[in-house]
Amino acid sequence: MEDTNDLIEQRFKKLSDLRNSHIDPYNGRFNPDSQAAELHEKYKDVGKEALESHNINTSVAGRIVAMRDFGKASFAHVQDTSGKIQLYLKKDILNDKFDLIKKLDIGDIVGVNGRLFRTKTNELTIEVRDFVFLSKSLRPLPEKWHGLKDIETRYRQRYVDLIVNPNVKDVFTKRGIIIKAIRDFLESHGFIEVETPMMHQIPGGAAAKPFKTHHIALGIDLYLRIAPELYLKRLLVGGYERVFELNKNFRNEGISTKHNPEFTMLEFYMAYKDYNFLMSFTEEIFSHVASRVIGTLKVPYGDAIIDLTPPWPRVPMLDAMRQKGVPEEAITDPLKARQWAESKKIDIDKGASHAKVLDEIFKEFVEPDLVQPVFIIDYPVELSPLAKRKPDNPELVERFELFVAAREIANAFSELNDPVDQKERFLKQVEAKTKGDEEAHWMDEDFVRALEYGMPPAAGEGIGIDRLVMLLTNSQSIRDVILFPQLKPE
Repeated sequence: MEDTNDLIEQRFKKLSDLRNSHIDPYNGRFNPDSQAAELHEKYKDVGKEALESHNINTSVAGRIVAMRDFGKASFAHVQDTSGKIQLYLKKDILNDKFDLIKKLDIGDIVGVNGRLFRTKTNELTIEVRDFVFLSKSLRPLPEKWHGLKDIETRYRQRYVDLIVNPNVKDVFTKRGIIIKAIRDFLESHGFIEVETPMMHQIPGGAAAKPFKTHHIALGIDLYLRIAPELYLKRLLVGGYERVFELNKNFRNEGISTKHNPEFTMLEFYMAYKDYNFLMSFTEEIFSHVASRVIGTLKVPYGDAIIDLTPPWPRVPMLDAMRQKGVPEEAITDPLKARQWAESKKIDIDKGASHAKVLDEIFKEFVEPDLVQPVFIIDYPVELSPLAKRKPDNPELVERFELFVAAREIANAFSELNDPVDQKERFLKQVEAKTKGDEEAHWMDEDFVRALEYGMPPAAGEGIGIDRLVMLLTNSQSIRDVILFPQLKPE
């Protein structure tokens, strides 16, 4: 998409002038010895006279983000990945090169060499002895980026967002720290990180509609994975006892403040554990990560303070619905459940089963009030075709979902390792799919075959990394924690 204006044309003119003067505006030869934050920290207690006497020379590289021209001298601020530092450019020091300052614009990337000193206002500054163009910016940075009403422009041009909004960069820096903290925690508990296929012949491991593609050489359709679960459990069959994968999943669903079709998921599996163990283990993970990233278990989020201090309540799904006033007859009777849901204006698919109706009621009436962390446990078996049944109530499964800030952030269960039961549930899912349920599971004969070799009792969990980052960075939209979220074409 082409757009131009006078400012851009002026910059192209400066670009041409530089090239005509045999100056490379995209010079690749500069090696800075310092970063801005490093200099501020190292010399924070060094006064003006001490700096003058030591005659400290340094070199930095970064983007010019501010300039003030005073005729025979100019001040500028250059920004690198660590922060900003002031530059002082003086005619009688730069001599003939001083004229090149007129070719500088805010947004240009430069390398500078010079001497450290402090100004009258005590600001640490580099008195520039020499500078080189490293990248001429042809588009001006927005002057009032913070005031843009079209937030989609920030997501679409994330590269500009990162330049002018330091808090945005901080979010993604924290994201990296969060992911490293999770890896460190799991590895310290004996887990091995693995990679499983991104393209599946049979999509499985979650109730979701997949993206479809076609492999020309094999002549078959393939699907971007909706979850790595069935491959990770094959590894349990193969003898691994603790594995995890931290990678992308893809689901062909709507886009909202909570959903992006491409998202990051942590899935991990532990042999010889169950969902009760995983609840305590999950509390440990969240406590460890929050402590490392923000230094506290009291997390500000919107208008609330989320208290991650363990233990967290464990509430059966149906009990949570009763507590919110869902009548007992709706919980136990399929027809009454549908009638009650419709009376509350809840959108229910025509062919939805009793369990699916209850799930929709839960999402509408219970989930919005689950602000503090809570484990919702013991779901109907139909909603969890890969989970182990409860011994005392085979119509329910040993499953929990962790809710924080009114959204699901983790899903886990004691894994079903009975191949006969698993095949029967797959067949019921296939039946549901033939009746129009696009998110129902597919039949995976090879996974059943793997279970027939014997999978140890195990517990597995998926944690939505994007939603966890949202929580720990006080971000209200998933787009704020994904560098390049999916958007409509311009």
